[in-house]
Amino acid sequence: MADTVDPRILQLASEYTESSNEKTPELLLQLKDIVKSAPAGSEELKKVKEDLYHYGLIQCCVLYLIQDYRLVNGGWMTAASLADILSMCCVGLDPQEEAEEFYSKLLPSALGNMLLLARRIQARYVRAMKEEDRGELFSSFRRVSDSLSWLFSGHIQLAKDVLRMKHFLQLLMTDDEETETVAMSVLQKVLRVDSSAPRQLDEDSLLAILDELVYKLSASSNPVIGRAATCSLLLMLESNPDIGQLVGTRYKGLRALLSKQWTGKGFGQELGQLLEVLYSSSYQQEDMQRLHKAACTIQAVWRAFLVRQRIKRLPKAVTTLQRSFRARREQEVNQLKRQREEEALRHQLQLNRVRAMRRFREKQLALLEIVHAGQMDKHLREMQERAALTIQKSWRGYKERRQFHKQKIHLAQYKAAICIQRAALKFLSKRRKIRETLTLWKKTDLSDERRQELQQRLDSHLHLHPTPQMSAEQSNELHVRAQEKLGQYLLKRSFHRGSEQRREALLAQINTDINMLMDAPGLAHVTEKDLDKFNSRSLPVVLKAKQSHNTMLKRSRWPWWRKLGDEFIEEDEVLLSDIPTLEHGALFIAGTKE
Repeated sequence: MADTVDPRILQLASEYTESSNEKTPELLLQLKDIVKSAPAGSEELKKVKEDLYHYGLIQCCVLYLIQDYRLVNGGWMTAASLADILSMCCVGLDPQEEAEEFYSKLLPSALGNMLLLARRIQARYVRAMKEEDRGELFSSFRRVSDSLSWLFSGHIQLAKDVLRMKHFLQLLMTDDEETETVAMSVLQKVLRVDSSAPRQLDEDSLLAILDELVYKLSASSNPVIGRAATCSLLLMLESNPDIGQLVGTRYKGLRALLSKQWTGKGFGQELGQLLEVLYSSSYQQEDMQRLHKAACTIQAVWRAFLVRQRIKRLPKAVTTLQRSFRARREQEVNQLKRQREEEALRHQLQLNRVRAMRRFREKQLALLEIVHAGQMDKHLREMQERAALTIQKSWRGYKERRQFHKQKIHLAQYKAAICIQRAALKFLSKRRKIRETLTLWKKTDLSDERRQELQQRLDSHLHLHPTPQMSAEQSNELHVRAQEKLGQYLLKRSFHRGSEQRREALLAQINTDINMLMDAPGLAHVTEKDLDKFNSRSLPVVLKAKQSHNTMLKRSRWPWWRKLGDEFIEEDEVLLSDIPTLEHGALFIAGTKE
């Protein structure tokens, strides 16, 4: 219902309908505060995400991811923030009413738009010359990649779709080392989230990814790129054993290249695992070759047997072949004959049209010879008028068609406004009906007889239950008691307030002492600087500290039966004559250094 929706969502939805395309992304950034205001994992957060989806704000985020952000305030950082908000809203959202549309349309569209946005940021990062612009673009690219990883981690069925999309392959096929490292980290997260994703790929997509990883291992000398490509290739081989055989067959010198180029570069564990997998796959490949050779031998024997059987049936087959060849040749001859007849008929029709046109022109010339010379001007004027009318018709038709194309946009906007108004009126009528059904009191028109009957019932109830009367003395006495209780409450409130302030001051002091003691170094590492932190420059504080210390020492020597009472404070144990002999820092006086 509308009264349970967060008012910030309603306000944001109304502002979105009135905002322009350039300011809409900045407006959608307010969704982050709305989502973060609800506790994580709570029903309130789930309700907020469902309301955002119901009011179309999540769909707007998906659409505005592919906008050109060069003219938007904040640039590509705004786009990265919008992608982050979209992943936060989609993860954990499970709309029951529109589940099919959400899972089959919105999530794949959000995934594709995020990859397209990452590809655009990567392209601008590669072309950027200034170091500040490159830093901002790389930060945006990393945020979009993290949002993408968060999205398919929350919805595992999207992991296989990432590897199928061409924009992801374009992210991998770059020469920039920083962005390709981030792209390969996304590939590793996909393989960790769904290890069965490579099995569901078609052969072209799988070979394209493997070619790119092997190319990075062979062409790059950066250890970061080598480690990322090694981990990615290792995860793909572990996800499907058939990929190991494919890699061993397609890239025969890969093991030697890895051993020679990447040994001792700082990631020996991952490299060793990859070499072991490739070594085991090579043994499997040799077994497959032996099996393949045996299969070829069996096939050769079987084919030889079939050839010998075919040779025995060859005379009959030759007769059948000759019969079919002659029938096919006769069919081609008949078809060629029909084509020639059609061409001859077409040529004859064209000649007939040319002759008819020539006779028509000759007839026109004969008519012109018959017409009087004085009427030639009239005839030519009529011909010119007909030609002018034809030209005007053509021009007006072209002009109207051009005007119609211009009005097509306004017509589409008008139809869209009608659709929105119709939906809004339908929505308001539904809400009005729901509100009317839930209203407890409903206005009804009472008749005079019903009103008189209710008035009689009210009078009889008041007669049976009269209101108690109180005298003036009782009222004064009650007022005096109320004033006394109010005064007692005010006095106790000031006392409790002072006690609360003292309690807070003591707690603050205790916390300060605990922090100082926790941060203090050990006795073996104490310096004079550390001792100065625990010395006080105030004489009363030093006196009170020594007094409390002596009192606690004295109490520790008491017998057990004296410690059964309450806490005690003996403030007269320290003599005033001992004050000058106390060890303390110099007393701080305003206007002096010591």
